[in-house]
Amino acid sequence: MADKEQVRKRIAKIAERRKNTTVDEIEWVIDQLQQWYSTGRRPARHGVLFRVENRRFMINCHNPGSKQVKAYSVDDFVDAMIDLGWYED
Repeated sequence: MADKEQVRKRIAKIAERRKNTTVDEIEWVIDQLQQWYSTGRRPARHGVLFRVENRRFMINCHNPGSKQVKAYSVDDFVDAMIDLGWYED
């Protein structure tokens, strides 16, 4: 498992390149946050619904032929990390 500083750096990298992020990168962060929070994930019609404590956000990954998620989904992820105190805008 990664330490808090590694997780913060990864979140910052994701926030910097919001148009070139994959679901796998976001899943890695959520997997690391399991050390400190109750987390969950559930498949949805067009992506994955994530939960960290009481904060929920959806990552849409229905781009045919592309691994990247939509920038607005990355924005939702970053907003959740700001709310949880893992990233400062």
